[in-house]
Amino acid sequence: MSRVVIVGVGALGSHVAPLLRNVARLEIVDMDRVEQKNTLSQFHARNSVGKNKTTALQQAMNFLWGTKVDAVPHKLVENNVQQLLGGVDLVLDCLDNGEGRRTIQGFVRGNDIPCLHGALAADGAFGQVVWDEDFRIDDDASGGATCEDGEHLPFIGLVSAHIAQAAQVFLSSGKKLGFQLYPRGASTRI
Repeated sequence: MSRVVIVGVGALGSHVAPLLRNVARLEIVDMDRVEQKNTLSQFHARNSVGKNKTTALQQAMNFLWGTKVDAVPHKLVENNVQQLLGGVDLVLDCLDNGEGRRTIQGFVRGNDIPCLHGALAADGAFGQVVWDEDFRIDDDASGGATCEDGEHLPFIGLVSAHIAQAAQVFLSSGKKLGFQLYPRGASTRI
């Protein structure tokens, strides 16, 4: 089974992981803790508030489906990127900050590792599913709260489903799908 690492299990990554539970051996990386506001837009339950996001998601997936997920409750940085991403079949970048994205991008490009980036506008105006060779890091959009009030939850789910679909297609056929999505229903394959 393919080894897939999801970096960032907030709005996008927390929904992508359950969708890929039967497709690959999953490793999830995130240093953040679940906050009450996260339960409105992320796949984290109220009883997980205060726990590390990777541990909470690992426990939820094991409880719901008996799925084994490797949880890494640390920040991905230059000092541990080799250990966390080395030798994987696919990296899914679901971060919301330029610094982390640059660390991922530098490593995957230097080691010829396929990487799919998922991105949401902080205001929920659009979402992207882009392969690394076409991805441009936008620091202006980084670090903002991503739909914390739950208003855009269906759209978050839609973008997450497109990330999971693109990953599944790649793992089964090597074909790279990308998407530009808008909450009003328009979707463009890129």
